[in-house]
Order: sequence, then C-alpha cells, then structure tokens
Amino acid sequence: MEISALTRSVVKSSHALICPDGHVNSVVPGWTNCTINVLINEQMGARLCQTLITMKAESIVSGSTAASQIFFYVMQGNCIANGTPLSAGQFVYFPPGETYQFEQASAGTQLLTFHKVYEPLEGYPTPTILFGDSAHIPGPAFLGDPALRLQVLLPEDLSFDMAVNIFTYDPGGHLPFVETHIMEHGLLYLQGQGVYMLDHQWYPVKKGDAIWMAPYCQQWFTAMGKEPAVYIYYKNVNRFPTTI
Repeated sequence: MEISALTRSVVKSSHALICPDGHVNSVVPGWTNCTINVLINEQMGARLCQTLITMKAESIVSGSTAASQIFFYVMQGNCIANGTPLSAGQFVYFPPGETYQFEQASAGTQLLTFHKVYEPLEGYPTPTILFGDSAHIPGPAFLGDPALRLQVLLPEDLSFDMAVNIFTYDPGGHLPFVETHIMEHGLLYLQGQGVYMLDHQWYPVKKGDAIWMAPYCQQWFTAMGKEPAVYIYYKNVNRFPTTI
C-alpha cells in the first residue's frame, strides 16, 4: 500500500519546493478548459506568481496584464499566441496593459508563466510584446565553467525589471559558491536531477519540481545522474534595492 502522506514538497518562510505529487488544480477566470497549477504566489510570501498550464485542443488562455507583466514559456506541445504559432522552447513576454490569447493547442501542451507587477523607471520606456525562441539564444559558459551554460531570454536593458534565464548543468556541474543575494527566484526543472541547498537544507530535485527562493535565501546546486540538469528561472532585476 502506498503511503499518501509522503512527499518531497516543503514550504518554509524563505523557500519552497513544490513537487508534482502535491499539485492541486485551480480555476483562473479567462483560462478555460485547461488544468492550472499555481506553483508560487504571494500567499506564500513571494512577490511573483508562477503557474503551470496544461492545455487541450479546446483550451483558451486569455486575459489582460493590467499592472503586471507575464512571461509565457512553452514547455511542450504547440499553440497559437495572439495569432503567432509557438512550439516547445519558444516564449512570449507581455508587458503591462496588453491583452493575450492562447488557443488551438495540441493536446498536452504545457505553458509555464512568470507574473510580476511592473515597476516603471523614469527615462526608460515600458517594454513591448516580445516573442523569442530559446533554440536561437546562445548559452555561454557561466563564470568560465564549460559545465555550466546560461541562456538569457529577455533583453538585458533597464526597461526590463525581470529576467528569465535557462541554466544547464552537465552531470557533476555545480555552482562555484553559495549565492546570497537580494534577488528573488522562481524556477522549474525542465530536465534531469540534482541536489539543491536552500538555507542549509538539502533537497533532491528533478524534472517537474518548482522552487521558490526569497531574497537572501542561501542557495547552491549540483547536477547528478547521467544527463544534464536544466531549469528555467525568474529573478527581479534593474531597480533600486530599497524604497527608503
């Protein structure tokens, strides 16, 4: 008999590990005929929202960004976004005040989203809608280590107050030091497995797992297994570090 009370999921004040075995479906107005899992949200203390959407042929994902911005990444399958075809590895960024509609999906298409309230910066324009393809984005060695490769999906200019990157670790690859910083993270594993250290707690992680890291949550990762470990992650960037 399987014991249903066992899970790797953990929710703490500075971090969370959300595993697929604990997903509970949500209802979001405008997102119809699809399965929605809210993985990270301000209710847990975060300042971002991260969702996973699984679509069917009759699914519609539509709405307006209002004061927030939303980044959509196609994890698998294909669909039409505002009239533009998207397939696995492609993405679209919607700035505040824009409408969006995803439709005509193949069964099982999965979209990952990152949401953040946009913070305007005087002298810089609000970004416009941006489509992209991770297959066409270079992945140079991270800090000179060829076992670690980082793809930067959004432009690195001050108009953007969020970044979304894809980090690839060869087996045995690891962060060169324990990171302690002001940036908040939301991430999802796309491939592989490894061990993540979060505030001196050690967690085995694998494809499908989501992680939230609050500002100053100490973090370190090493890839394990026989294939590269790959995750996509969000961070807040390019704004003043204090409101004082």
